[in-house]
Amino acid sequence: MGKLNIFEITLSNPQAVYYGGQTIDGYITVELNEEMKMRGIRLHFNGGARVHWTEQHSSGSGKNRRTTTRHYSSHETYFDHCIVLFGKGPGQSGEDPVLKPGRYTYPFHYQLPVGIPSSYESYIGRVRYSLTGVIDRPWRFDHNTKRAFTVLDVLDLNREPMALRTGQGSGEKTLCCLCCASGPITCDFKLNRLGYVPGEVIPLYAEIRNSSRRKMAKTFADLHMCVQYHATCKTKYVSQVVSNRIHGPIEPGDSDSWNGDQLLIPPLPASGLRGCRIIDIKYMITMNVDPTGIGFDLSVPLEILIGTIPLQSVMQQYGFSSDAQGFTQPSTNTTSIPIEPSAPDMPPPSYAECNFGQVDIRDETDNEHTRGNMQYTPIYTYYNWNQHTDNSFNTK
Repeated sequence: MGKLNIFEITLSNPQAVYYGGQTIDGYITVELNEEMKMRGIRLHFNGGARVHWTEQHSSGSGKNRRTTTRHYSSHETYFDHCIVLFGKGPGQSGEDPVLKPGRYTYPFHYQLPVGIPSSYESYIGRVRYSLTGVIDRPWRFDHNTKRAFTVLDVLDLNREPMALRTGQGSGEKTLCCLCCASGPITCDFKLNRLGYVPGEVIPLYAEIRNSSRRKMAKTFADLHMCVQYHATCKTKYVSQVVSNRIHGPIEPGDSDSWNGDQLLIPPLPASGLRGCRIIDIKYMITMNVDPTGIGFDLSVPLEILIGTIPLQSVMQQYGFSSDAQGFTQPSTNTTSIPIEPSAPDMPPPSYAECNFGQVDIRDETDNEHTRGNMQYTPIYTYYNWNQHTDNSFNTK
């Protein structure tokens, strides 16, 4: 057994979810089996965004053909703060202290800046927040321990004019059948409103008419998370289906109706990823008609807005007081959920892990001596207002 038995970060907020302007507090635990000489113990608070991807580019021809890999990247820093918990800070002079065997706890607190973006993780880009504890030892490798935490931005749908608007779209496509044009397939798609929060279901209304001579394999609705990653000199666009619903085939001359079919919104970051200049997020719902055989789908898209605070009209719909004004920005000295409803029966949101899965938070500053849980999943606001008895929806 080595000298260092325990070196870990504990947060006072067990959910490890914070909002801009709130204070992170907790303590670092150090347990030594033997005395250890060190410059000091310090804690780094880091928050920033990064995008990076590679592309293959070819030039020349024949024997002179060459392929090169180009890297595209960008980053921005929201905060980078260090506090000394014991001993000396970097660059300070004086004798190096010795910590005797035993268990020690060092409390800390740090106020997050206001206006920082929500946590987000993907294989191309991320917004990540973490704490790193360091035992700085002279002429030896340092001991490190690391922990990620989640930051959420507040997007109040009641302040977004788009949220209450209805959405309507239509499309038409003519298919070829044995070298002869047949009648069109048409789709009229409607949403009663455009603003939602995770945990809500979106009622879908559509009328699809198959006036062609070909059978339609299916109709389906997809919720797309559309992300733009901005590198220094290029932008990459990625779309991912995060929830969907499917209807069956349509025979020639028949039609298919969607009469409020429900599409569940899983735990997701709010639209826009406000505060981040290198990653943009928006959400699209597409109503699609898939023809059998050769032919492209007919697709009718509508953009929606996903927030963290629901519309007051939705609160009334679920039986909560129409007087509830109480979704407010959090105070800076608390780690509680930033909701203070004036109606006592108004439930706060819960939090749910993003269903994209865990990521490894190791980076170029970590090594084999870095301790802590290196697996992290962002957590997002999620409202459990609906009791879903229909299990026919899918999420991806």
